[in-house]
Amino acid sequence: MDCFYATVQTASRRTRTVASTRPANRRTTRDINGRDPSGTGGKPDDEVTELLRRMARLRCDDPNRPALRERIVRMYLPYAHQLAKRFFGLGESLADLGQVAAIGLLKAVDGYDPSYPGGFRAYATPTISGELKRHFRDRCWAVQVPRRQQELRLRISRSRDDLTQRLGRSPTPSDIACHLGVAEEQILEATVAANGYRPTSLHSLTAGTNEAQLVDRLGEVEPGYDEVELRESIGPAVARLPQREQRIIELRFSDNLSQSQIAAELGISQMHVSRLLARSLRQLRNSLVDDR
Repeated sequence: MDCFYATVQTASRRTRTVASTRPANRRTTRDINGRDPSGTGGKPDDEVTELLRRMARLRCDDPNRPALRERIVRMYLPYAHQLAKRFFGLGESLADLGQVAAIGLLKAVDGYDPSYPGGFRAYATPTISGELKRHFRDRCWAVQVPRRQQELRLRISRSRDDLTQRLGRSPTPSDIACHLGVAEEQILEATVAANGYRPTSLHSLTAGTNEAQLVDRLGEVEPGYDEVELRESIGPAVARLPQREQRIIELRFSDNLSQSQIAAELGISQMHVSRLLARSLRQLRNSLVDDR
């Protein structure tokens, strides 16, 4: 879990560095090896910005607007995928991260203001990175926890390494709380909430054993309790029936006699036994419902 937050924070710092250190009048941004990190084949950022200005001047229903938008997206899609690779290894496939980065790129293209002085890349980089971080925050947690606890957990992860170097030991929750200026209870809450990102499987082995699984410790509903409750409830209901109906219920369900055998036993017709049995069962059903 600490690795997850540390990696996200590292990606965030790299994103801010790219966005803040690039001169606005530079025609193309290249890395230390002389390659264009956007993957646009060395196309100047000014060219894309000019295409965005042209797109902004078109009406929303202009037939040329979709083709212009698609051209811009295709030019910057490799750069969006490079940003997505920074988040790889946190539990999501690279293909899914690429899709999220593409959504962020579309939002950047649609939301870019041509009057922005830093150029399109300075606007697109934090927009795409923000979309990726929101994906991890809102979609990747197995158990959703409040955003404030997610953010506090990130601050805890960031400060733990600094405190370890300063104190020469692992910091306690009270040390971290004092360093961050929050209550110790909040530190403990955020630490527990971090377990909701990827909870332990119920089929994992319990601590100290090689055979018992966590699922073995879960209780089960005992079906016998329902039968006991039914028997205890139906007894008084049967006692309220007339004597002959009680005898019919006993012969039918305790002695397992057929309706013809019950008729011969009581000296009545089988049809009469059927009517009395149906009426008795209806009364029992209504009596149980009323009791509940």
